[in-house]
Amino acid sequence: MSESRLWHEVDDYFTDRLLGEAPDEALEAALRDSDAAGLPPIAVSAPQGKLLQLLAQLQGARGILEIGTLGGYSTIWLGRALPADGRLVTLEYDPAHAEVAVRNIARAGLDGQVEVRVGAALDSLPRLADENPAPFDLVFIDADKANNAHYMEWALRLTSAGSLIVLDNVVRGGRVADPDNDDPDVAGTRAALDLIGSHPRLTGTAVQTVGAKGYDGFALARVQA
Repeated sequence: MSESRLWHEVDDYFTDRLLGEAPDEALEAALRDSDAAGLPPIAVSAPQGKLLQLLAQLQGARGILEIGTLGGYSTIWLGRALPADGRLVTLEYDPAHAEVAVRNIARAGLDGQVEVRVGAALDSLPRLADENPAPFDLVFIDADKANNAHYMEWALRLTSAGSLIVLDNVVRGGRVADPDNDDPDVAGTRAALDLIGSHPRLTGTAVQTVGAKGYDGFALARVQA
């Protein structure tokens, strides 16, 4: 058996044992409709989605910011962690992706708590900051990787001490550690990791992962006073 196939089988095993045997109609429909609409198959896996939900619950998150909506699959996982009066703002560049996400989020019964904002995140984030929202308790960054450091900087502006920032896809198949690789996505990821490692208001780490999404990983950063 190939390593990739084994990773898939272990992810399936974890999903069956830990996420419930009954199918989750809203999440399955979100993936199905995203695929039917031609969205790239790059949503987080089910175990990764559950991890995001648990992190939000551990944070006691009342406000969540997501940068990169895609079809709303991760948004649903995160939104389900919110209390009844909680709020999630998710930013999506592509209007077609946002349209799919809005339908998926509504089907999951979260449209009253989740707001999808369409446009380049680096345009949407300053407008969001101008609204002077309450600091977000958790920020999930999963958008174009070349701008990861910029997204981290905005996440810092929109959070406060104790907030958690999750940066996805930081391993890039191992390319992040290759000094000769100057791909913009790799460079942007390195810049974000450098920011986490050097910024006086951040403490963090990164974890390598394998699974249905292949070989990758994520970074966690906690905002300090």
